[in-house]
Amino acid sequence: MSLSLVLWLWAGVGFAQNPVQIRDEVDQYIFSFSEIEYLEDPGGKLSVEAAASAQWSSQFKPSKTFSPQNYNRASYYWYRIKIAHDPKSKRHWQIEFFDQTIDELSFYMPEALGGYRLESFGDNFPFGNRFLKHKNFIIHLPDQYDGTYTYYFRVKSRQRADILVVLRPLEYFFNYALDEYFFFGIFYGMILVFCFYNFLMFVAVHERHYLYYILYLLGVGLYEMSSDGIAFQYLWPNATEWNQYAPGFALYFASTFALFFAASLLNLRKQYPRLLWVLGGVLVLRTAYLLVSFYVSDRWFNLRFVEVVPFLAAFYAGIYALRKGYRPARFMVVGYSFLFLGIAIKFIQYLDINWLPLGELTHYSLGFSFIMEMMFLSFAISDKIKLLRLEKEKAQESIIEQLKENQKLKDSLNEELEQQVKIKTGELVQKSDFIAAQNRQLAEANQKLAIQAEEIAAMNALLTQDNKKLKHDVEVVTEARILSKEVDFEEFSAMYPDDASCLRFLAEIKWQGDFTCTKCHHHHFSEGRSPYSRRCSRCGYDESVTAYTLLQNTRLPINKAFYMIFLVYSTNGTISSHKLSEILHIRQSTCWSYSSKIKKAMKEKRKHGETRHEGWHSILLVEEPTV
Repeated sequence: MSLSLVLWLWAGVGFAQNPVQIRDEVDQYIFSFSEIEYLEDPGGKLSVEAAASAQWSSQFKPSKTFSPQNYNRASYYWYRIKIAHDPKSKRHWQIEFFDQTIDELSFYMPEALGGYRLESFGDNFPFGNRFLKHKNFIIHLPDQYDGTYTYYFRVKSRQRADILVVLRPLEYFFNYALDEYFFFGIFYGMILVFCFYNFLMFVAVHERHYLYYILYLLGVGLYEMSSDGIAFQYLWPNATEWNQYAPGFALYFASTFALFFAASLLNLRKQYPRLLWVLGGVLVLRTAYLLVSFYVSDRWFNLRFVEVVPFLAAFYAGIYALRKGYRPARFMVVGYSFLFLGIAIKFIQYLDINWLPLGELTHYSLGFSFIMEMMFLSFAISDKIKLLRLEKEKAQESIIEQLKENQKLKDSLNEELEQQVKIKTGELVQKSDFIAAQNRQLAEANQKLAIQAEEIAAMNALLTQDNKKLKHDVEVVTEARILSKEVDFEEFSAMYPDDASCLRFLAEIKWQGDFTCTKCHHHHFSEGRSPYSRRCSRCGYDESVTAYTLLQNTRLPINKAFYMIFLVYSTNGTISSHKLSEILHIRQSTCWSYSSKIKKAMKEKRKHGETRHEGWHSILLVEEPTV
């Protein structure tokens, strides 16, 4: 729509219909006020001959507004305009209707010899039927007409139809159309660029608000294309019925993901759960309204300002979060401020407030507002990522400090262990020297060989006991370090290097007393099929070592399952599944599932009065079933 629409300012409102004079020096002329006369036809039974007859011609009324409308959606409306042709004109003239959402438009071209020629338009007809493939309705006027001719056209539309009629020369129309489609390409190209950029960001960081933002932009783009007629021209040129529903569904799609985007960007689930319930309630009500509009009355689709409610809810959530100190919300608030500015201008147009300028900026104000909103919402997402990065850096610094403390404790334990090894080694050296002295004495006194041999055997026995004690002490120190919670998986694996050692340890705990068959309570057994399993001598029931333990039916490697039980127990269940996945190189979902099972076992142990002093292996066994 050109800026020259301001020509309506000098179009006076008269009582008689004034013809519009074709003049080559005027690029376009918009019919307004009394230049358009209308007649309501409730039954739709009038023909063009009847409408032009003296009986009905006197009942046409001049428009008192800039552009008349179909106030009664159930009625047909007849309109007429007068054009004073100039056969000397060197330009080819045409009539253009700006409102491309009209369902049915029947234009009656007066013939030079009398009668009328019908040309049918509207979004109820396939787009391919149009002679000129343009989103607006174009009627070429005869070049040879001389004098004043009256043109009639009839309108029937289920939604509001604005009768915006403009007289233009053909060359001006093509220049205008090229400029308009160029700016359409820029607008929809920006939407696609924003979508592609945010899709790459979603693939990179896997933040859901990027995906919600992409879906929101697609909804906005589809709505604008439906409103501009571009979608009918390029997306569904033959699906005429979809023109009635496309704007409503597109707005619902956009407002829905605007709510999802706001909830994700503002982190409402954790920060403001009550506000999340408010947005959820708005979404439920809007969905109910959509279903009623689709199944009960499609005229409700025309109440586009219902969409203000979801956007207003998202706007309020941004203001609320900003007041609470959440910085990324500030760009969201600015973006929605531009959006509501565009909505306010559209609302003023809907109310036919005549002082509002009707240029391109006004007509495309909502599209301009969407562009500004897209920019500031992108800034809000970037701000959120920056905030998350800062929080991650702080968390990493905290982890590094904790790791340093852990390393200090580990070094201290290693030094203590080395000191103990040195002491034991010194004792062994002293005893070895003593044995050498005894051997020399034996060499000097062969007569005491038998006595000395017995003494050497006794001392060797003592040495063997000391070696066993040293080995035991090393194992005790290692286990003590394990129980101190500050060992890694490599050190833990040194204590339980393979499945056999883990299963042997589990068997010692499980059957530390006499064996009792789970099925028949018999106490005698033999070796089973699997390692460390036991088969009842009476009933033949083969019970594996992992049965009725936390390791039953687990698919994890046994030593990794042991280490996960140790980590969850030693941290009292506070370690996260993400940390377990990082340590053990196991999927996070598997770590979460198995750690939940461990925490449940710990809870059952505490419920029965057992304490943490019993050690991490105290939760390996679960209660056996009663027979």
